[in-house]
Amino acid sequence: MVVMTSLSPDADLLAGIPVGRALTALDVAELTGEGARYELIDGVLTEMAGCSPEHQDVVMHLSALLFGLRPPGLKVLPAPFDIIDNQTAVQPDIVVITKKPIAAHGYVEGPPLLAVEVLSPSTALYDLNTKFKRYERAGVASYWVIDPVRLRLIAWELRDGAYVEIADVTGDESWSAELPFPVTITPADLVD
Repeated sequence: MVVMTSLSPDADLLAGIPVGRALTALDVAELTGEGARYELIDGVLTEMAGCSPEHQDVVMHLSALLFGLRPPGLKVLPAPFDIIDNQTAVQPDIVVITKKPIAAHGYVEGPPLLAVEVLSPSTALYDLNTKFKRYERAGVASYWVIDPVRLRLIAWELRDGAYVEIADVTGDESWSAELPFPVTITPADLVD
């Protein structure tokens, strides 16, 4: 993760940044275009680093598992796909949302049922702290973090406005989630 402090690498792309106010999710969409690796946390623009093969392996395996088990009325989407609200546009590695119409601007309005982040060395602290607090504050019902190197999954559910850890499994240990729908996950099965 790199916080944008200089416009020189992307000067043409980001030349239209508004001055004197926090950025909005729609500002970022207009500036960066579809598929960009930028996130916006409370008006602060952040450029995201590329993903490792291990990271992508976990994303693919878990996406396929969730996609295959999702009930009618739910969508499973991998990044890049922006969510949250007008001041925050983040791209969880995987998100589960209801199949309601997506707004004209392309963002999912309202919190997803599940946000999943797969840790990378460059994003682990960001995912475990900044995004954790932002997802909690936004009312994301379930938040899962997966470490592809240690083969560890930690899951939280929102209860009375705060996340409560409900699972911490590694390797060949399995955990059966109830939310957003029943699924059993074994971290070791998420990699080849």
